[in-house]
Amino acid sequence: MYICEFKDTKKIHYHQAFYLAMLPKRLFKGQAGGPTHIPRRQMPKLSNTGNVSQDIVKRYFQYLRLERSYSANTLDAYSKDLQKLFNFYADNGIDFRSVTLNELDLFAGSLRDNGISPRSLARILSGIRSFYRFLVLEKEIVQDPTELLESPKIGRHLPEVLSVDEIDQILGAIDMSKMEGIRDHCIIEVLYSCGLRISELTSLLISNLFLDEGFIRIHGKGNKGRLVPISARAAKELRTWLDVRKHIDIQHGYEDHVFVSRTKGKALSRISLFVFIRRYAEKAGIEKEISPHTFRHSFATHLLQGGANLRAVQDMLGHESLGTTEVYLQLDTSHLREQVLIYHPRSEANKAKKSAKE
Repeated sequence: MYICEFKDTKKIHYHQAFYLAMLPKRLFKGQAGGPTHIPRRQMPKLSNTGNVSQDIVKRYFQYLRLERSYSANTLDAYSKDLQKLFNFYADNGIDFRSVTLNELDLFAGSLRDNGISPRSLARILSGIRSFYRFLVLEKEIVQDPTELLESPKIGRHLPEVLSVDEIDQILGAIDMSKMEGIRDHCIIEVLYSCGLRISELTSLLISNLFLDEGFIRIHGKGNKGRLVPISARAAKELRTWLDVRKHIDIQHGYEDHVFVSRTKGKALSRISLFVFIRRYAEKAGIEKEISPHTFRHSFATHLLQGGANLRAVQDMLGHESLGTTEVYLQLDTSHLREQVLIYHPRSEANKAKKSAKE
């Protein structure tokens, strides 16, 4: 189902103008639609479910997909986490219906002993809780054994961010005489201009580009739709790439995908994006540990530095929680300090500024 925050044209154009005004000016040197196609997703399959019936597992993943609207990537992650739990049950002769809190703590301890990081452990335990909540919901069990299961405490991770100059250096390291170079240059511009997740970029469809209107339509986590404004520079890059893309032999089923492999004619994989972005960063002399997601972090940070409203940035990123967006407020305290020194009524800089006007 297509859902979008923007319900009238005036509101769309207001958000577009506001958003575009907040991005660095470099983006503005220098816009087709149809029903959205959502690929059919395969249900995850577990190799060993122990004494948990395949029917329960199947119904659980149907619940996640249909009622919770989880993406294929999330379903895959949940299946791997459940497999770890089921393997633990099988190795220790534990019945999933009568497992105790102490036994679940032992499971968490075994993951820690195997080098699982606190952040990954917290994610795994969250998936286990989801499974047992489903079992209670379906009346497969009466009491949820995970109610008192504690997750490890993890500090809030501050993401790596690139400066505008660093982004330009990476773009400058791309060989634009090659077809792949034109595509990769466009990818980085779109990642940075629109703040997309990697899965949103690899699944971007031509039928969801509205370049004349200055928007693209995105289906994010949980298949939630949103309209994202796109800069004139990124729109120009997309048009250039789409002209080049016509010379690729596109495989059946990928005709509507924007970014495809020159040799395979299929949609680009997440791994290939990680590889070529790190290669370009290394070539540009960027020593930061970056990934496709770094451009999303940079997009949000630069918007906030430019004065964008936090809730507007939340809408652009497709975050459910404002707290997820707030992390970007911590990334540039020097910028915030500078704003206080300039604009606070008791700051010396502000007093000097007023005196000069008088």
